[in-house]
Amino acid sequence: MNVRVLRIELRRSVAPWAGAVVLTTALGFLYLVNAAWWHGTTAWTAQWTTMALWTRAMLFYLWPLAVGLGALQGLRDHRSKMSELLTSTSRPAWHRAATLAGTTAITLASAFALLVLVGGVQVLANTEYTHLGWLPISLVGALFLVAGAVLGMGAGRALPSALTPPVLAITAFVFTAVMPMWLGRTETDAATGIESTEPTRITLLSPTVEEVRDVFVTLSASVHLGQTIWLLGMAATGFALLVATTLRTRLIALTPVLAGAMIALLVLPSDPHRIHVVDKAAAELVCDGPVCVTKSHEARLADLGPHGKKALRLLHDALGGKAPVSIRENVTVRPDGSAPRWSRQTMLLDFDDAIIADAKGEELTRALIANGMVPGCSPLGWTGTLSDAAAQSIAASWVLGDLKPLSGSPHASTEQIALARPVWKKLMALPRAEQLSRISAMHAAALSCEGDAFDALSGGASR
Repeated sequence: MNVRVLRIELRRSVAPWAGAVVLTTALGFLYLVNAAWWHGTTAWTAQWTTMALWTRAMLFYLWPLAVGLGALQGLRDHRSKMSELLTSTSRPAWHRAATLAGTTAITLASAFALLVLVGGVQVLANTEYTHLGWLPISLVGALFLVAGAVLGMGAGRALPSALTPPVLAITAFVFTAVMPMWLGRTETDAATGIESTEPTRITLLSPTVEEVRDVFVTLSASVHLGQTIWLLGMAATGFALLVATTLRTRLIALTPVLAGAMIALLVLPSDPHRIHVVDKAAAELVCDGPVCVTKSHEARLADLGPHGKKALRLLHDALGGKAPVSIRENVTVRPDGSAPRWSRQTMLLDFDDAIIADAKGEELTRALIANGMVPGCSPLGWTGTLSDAAAQSIAASWVLGDLKPLSGSPHASTEQIALARPVWKKLMALPRAEQLSRISAMHAAALSCEGDAFDALSGGASR
């Protein structure tokens, strides 16, 4: 397809509008809706992998749009009543189909590439960790749009009705949005009773991905391969339907998409632990003495290192041999709603922790001490209780000598102090040995997550 033909097709087709709709609606969705993709270490502008996954997540409605707009494009010859005239020309049918499909494919792929480019420019400004592991996620996303549009064109040509585009778009939306909920693997956490839905082989045929919850998680190679096979079969069927002229050839044209789905289901992983895997390069540890962060957050080590060492020293002075001896960023990937597990020797750090995320200077030292003394026991995805925040405030204040609330906590400073002050006064009125006993009991309850740290401080019974 030469440049002249491309210009003509762009003027007489819906391809430019399809690209414009994909790009503008996706950017509008990302920028106008204040949702999870703007917050924490998994923000869509924070890291390359999270950017690729969040833009892929937009396919839950972009892909149905592409299918519907492709079907509208496939109706063009029928609407203009030129079908018989075109079949009587010497130009091969496959040549006309390639021109039609190629124009839309170029515009949709370009629109998705621009969307990724907008995110990529911001990622470059926010992280020093660069890699190419995110690229397959975005390439498969672009292929989903192209294959969906080509399939829509073929369906529009085979079923030339004004109802075809909206019916196909609605069907595709049900496929992307509803199928993962119906056919996903639902599990209930024994400790919390929280239900979570994990993808299965069949749901992986959908273009969208789960909400991004961890910066160290990416899609496995088998997912990319299986989805690519499925999409190539989908595109082949769409192209064959554009060329087919009889009922028999149209039925034969369905073979690639069916074969692609069958082969893809054999390639796609059935084990949920092989669907989302840890990005080992991003999770590689970089250390400054006893303080370690991952490669993806290496830029934060310069500030964290000195304050982490100071916090470890103060914790040792307060707890002696019970104090942690190192700080390490937590790279354990846990399902939503699961209970945490803490180490006595190593303080596990999470940059999405509200008290640590934006802490600077001495506030960072105080936050690290609080985290080392009273690591939270709330299930993943839950906000810690006010009593947990009060216990952390008292613990850090006991080490540093002055009662102050923790900045950045989801609980207001006044609420923390109001709950903590009576317990603080009673604690400080006790002999030093009794204070240390209660602090040790609080620390043990927080580490084991089998008791209530605040109750231990106040001398009450553990839950």
